[in-house]
This record gives sequence, structure tokens and C-alpha cells, in this order.
Amino acid sequence: MSQLFQPLTFSRGPAMKNRFMLAPLTNCQSHEDGVLSDEEFKWLTMRAQGGFGLTMTCAAHVQAIGQGFPGQLGVFSDIHLEGLTHLAATIKAHDSVAICQLHHAGMRSPQELIAAAPVCPSDDEKTGARALSTEEVKQLVGDFIAAAVRAEKAGFDGVEIHGAHSYVLCQFLSSDINHREDQYGGSLENRSRIFFEILDGIRKRCRDDFIVGVRLSPERFGMVLSEIQGLAQQLMSSGQIDFLDMSLWDVFKEPNEEAMQGRALLSYFTELDRGDVRLGVAGKIRSPEEAERILAEGVDFVILGRAAILHHDFPNRYHEDPDFKPVENPVSRAYLAEQGLSDKFIAYMSSWKGFVEAE
Repeated sequence: MSQLFQPLTFSRGPAMKNRFMLAPLTNCQSHEDGVLSDEEFKWLTMRAQGGFGLTMTCAAHVQAIGQGFPGQLGVFSDIHLEGLTHLAATIKAHDSVAICQLHHAGMRSPQELIAAAPVCPSDDEKTGARALSTEEVKQLVGDFIAAAVRAEKAGFDGVEIHGAHSYVLCQFLSSDINHREDQYGGSLENRSRIFFEILDGIRKRCRDDFIVGVRLSPERFGMVLSEIQGLAQQLMSSGQIDFLDMSLWDVFKEPNEEAMQGRALLSYFTELDRGDVRLGVAGKIRSPEEAERILAEGVDFVILGRAAILHHDFPNRYHEDPDFKPVENPVSRAYLAEQGLSDKFIAYMSSWKGFVEAE
């Protein structure tokens, strides 16, 4: 049997029944106040039913002012608990590990969506974002922790901290964006401090077997590969996380930085001493062959995004048919509806070049 269908244990919490993780995918399907909609519930639970060993929510914002897109799932208030509880229970009923991704868009929060100026580690003229005060940074830390506690109360097996893709935690990491002069700016140690304060708080407030992961991206948005590699090693050595999710955009590419080229971007992370921490990667893994190839490169699990949109049951299909070939884009709106996407999600996917057939 393929290694992709071997179980994967974590240092805490339940094991994955296989090595397929659903990527946290923006889908614009929930209600304006962040309450889970029937459409988003259907989309996520279809993936759990379709065989994913771990099903992760889309980015769920931890503060109302941290909303990054319309119809975003929320985890910043107890009004979200009922929907989140129903979601977690149903994911787990399909023998899938239930993870809630915790997110704050920072300067990428659209002003018209949050009805206020977005916030950022430092003032940002381009987006109109204002700098967070030191006290507001501490409040942000507290709200990430409170969101993890809320996710635990809802029955999730764990959470993932979204530190990638130029959202607020990634903004702290970027020396291009973060010009702070307090304990959260300057050196990499200071710029990454917020991660470790959040992790410390979650470990103190959540149960001992609560799974915690972190998502990082090593390029774009002012990221420096050597810094992200160092942070990844520090996170894996800290004893505070159970998995690291590296969003590489393309798992087969070489680094953008010329000085780091000559080897795969992925290799900078598979070579690290991960101890008991599990390593997963996302980025253009679209077929069973590509998933097999990446697992053979030394990662512990694969994270599927577009492939999971196109096939809600990708793991089950491959398990039942070793010759399974995924459909190719573009696909029809009717096909996506069959895969559990609502009209709102299909409209969003239509903005991805070549994904949906033109009408």
C-alpha cells in the first residue's frame, strides 16, 4: 500500500488515518458576522467524508478588525461556537482530524469590509494601515490565544496559526513592513516574538493533547529564506508545535533568491531536525503521482488545495483506484457545484485564471 495511506501520529492528539491534509482555503461562503453557513459546512464536511486524514477550516479571523475577505469564518466571538461545534463534530464523525486555522489579515483587511483603518506592525501608506500600539499587540496575542480556547471548546482537535502569505503575523516577520522599535521589531528574534507568545499562551490555556501547528511561507512579502528556515527550526525545536505547514506556492521549484538556488526550495525544510514535529507542504500538488513524489522527498504529509476543490474525495478515489487521474482545468460551474461549492465559492474561483470555464 502507498505510504500516503499509512497513519501519521502527532506528539499530541489523535493520529491522521492517512497523509492527506485539506489546505485552509478561502471560500467566501459564511455569514457577514463570521457565523458558519450551511454552504461552508457542506464544503468542509464533504472533504472529511471524502477521505482527508485532516480537515482544516479556511482562515478564521480572531478579531473582527482582522477580517480579510467577505464571507470569512470567524472565531473571535462566542456567537461562532454553535456552528464551529457542529462542524468539528461532523468532521470527526468522518474519522478526520478537525483543525481550525487562526488568522488575522492585518494591513490586508479591506477598509470597506471592517469599516475602519486596517492595522499593521507599522504604519503603511499604501494600504492606509495604522501601526498597532504595544498594548494592542499584546491584545492581538491574547485574542489568538482566546480563539484557540474557543476552538478547543467547540471540539476541534487543534488549531493552526496562520503566519504566512503577508497576513498580520507574516507582516511582523517582514523587515520590509515591520519597522517597530519595541520588543516586536528589529531583530528576527523580536519580529518572531509574537509567534512564541501566542504558542506559550495556547499551551498554558488548552488541554495537554491539543494539536498546534504553524503555517509559514518562505518567499514573497519580504520573507528571507534563511530567516524562515531558522524560524522553522526554532519552532520545531521549541516543543510547542506538533506540525509545521510550509506553503511553498510550488513544491517543485527552486528558491527565488539567487544565492540559494541550485537545489529545491523544499530541501531547505526537509533537512531540518524536526524531532517529533511533523512537516507538511503545500503548492501545486495536483495528482497522486505528485503527492507520491513529494512524500518521497521526506515530508510527513501533503496538503491539497486546488486538487481538493476539484475532487472532494481525492484520497478515497486514489485509494480505490491506483490509476486515478484528476480532472483538468478549466471545469464547469456545474461540476464545481457537484463538488460542494456554493455559487459564492464558484464566483471566487472564477477569479483564478483558467480554473472555471467561461460562460
